[in-house]
Amino acid sequence: MEMSQAGDTMTQMLHAIDSKEWDSVRRTFADTLEMDYSSLFGDRAIVIDADQQVAGWRAFAGAFDVTQHITGPVVVAPTAGGAIARTHVRAYHRIRGASGGDVWMVAGHYTVKLLHTAEGWKIAGITLSVFYQEGNLDIPQIARARASASRAPDA
Repeated sequence: MEMSQAGDTMTQMLHAIDSKEWDSVRRTFADTLEMDYSSLFGDRAIVIDADQQVAGWRAFAGAFDVTQHITGPVVVAPTAGGAIARTHVRAYHRIRGASGGDVWMVAGHYTVKLLHTAEGWKIAGITLSVFYQEGNLDIPQIARARASASRAPDA
């Protein structure tokens, strides 16, 4: 099991989000995920089907004009049956012309649980620990409104 390839899986997932390549995002995931973004949104950690997670990200992240996830070095440590990858992250989210400013930036740390499978490394869990946020903190709500409007039935 090559540990650097485990860390590459996390990087591939983030690049695919920024490129809005949702099938590529899905290929990096195990079928079930442990997701913990409680430090960002206040929601409790959940266990979710990977297809549901991708659909949710597709709606939310797809509502931004652009996103960019910049990570530091990925440090990978083996665990029983897999690995844990850790890295710092700055995630930029942009909506052009948003009232209050175009950019919302989240700075934090990712801890990613990986499993080694016959198909290669798969992400089985993601925890984001937020250090701070900058910019327009209303942009997530603007993105949610955009996502809801895009799913509304045509009149």
